[in-house]
Amino acid sequence: MRSLHDGPRIDRSFHRELRGVTRGLALDLGSSGTRAWVPGRGVVADTAACAGVGDVTGHGRPVRRGRIVDPASCGRMLARLADTALGPERSDTVILLSHPVLAGAEHRAAARQAVASLGPTRVIVLDSARAAAACAGPRGGGPLLVVDIGAELTEVTLLVGGRIRDARQAETGLSDLGPGEPPTDVVRTVLDLASAMWKQDRHGAVLGALRKGPLLAGGGAARPDVTNRIAARLGVPVRRVDDPATTVVRGAGLILSSVLRRAGAEPALSGRQR
Repeated sequence: MRSLHDGPRIDRSFHRELRGVTRGLALDLGSSGTRAWVPGRGVVADTAACAGVGDVTGHGRPVRRGRIVDPASCGRMLARLADTALGPERSDTVILLSHPVLAGAEHRAAARQAVASLGPTRVIVLDSARAAAACAGPRGGGPLLVVDIGAELTEVTLLVGGRIRDARQAETGLSDLGPGEPPTDVVRTVLDLASAMWKQDRHGAVLGALRKGPLLAGGGAARPDVTNRIAARLGVPVRRVDDPATTVVRGAGLILSSVLRRAGAEPALSGRQR
């Protein structure tokens, strides 16, 4: 289990002007697969939904437990996605990559290198919690608790004023459940992470976020047996958006659209992006 207190300074470089950039691609590089989003088109690729697509080597997935374990395979997979979404010429593009909040330096470096090799004008990295919050839309301010339950990783993140106040991670996810097994361990993991965060919260932000209801994202948020148990154990309603498995990539895509608007490119939003 990993934790973060008073998180590092958030990279806000995506708010700056990007001259010459007219196109973009948002990527969510997950353990179960990779999702890609393009302004004006929405989600254009979801390897998690296609058996074998994410496994380009035939020897296993390139990302495990939130870490890139096969950089060469990961690079080939991303190149194929970029070719499909953006075409071979990418000098006028920016790629926004989301990563787990507590992704280690080695993973972040490997991810940056893999994306940079695709030839975009600019690479922007963004944590998955803020991407999920962007997809959920404005909630009137105040603290927000984001619970991301993935295939091999679970993260609970406290956002205050759009910044990371605290984050906890456990290498437990849906893939650890056996066929037909109830999600007891996954739910317990979420509760343990949130409880540990609450015990060390001196300002009441966690309690305030819980009263509003945590935002659930990831594949676990699509399972009623998971969401109902979390709500019952916490004693508060939980919130989720449609198709929670793509919450992170859609939120990253919305932030990417803002980047492109600032760079002078106003992408036409389609109904599939909502």
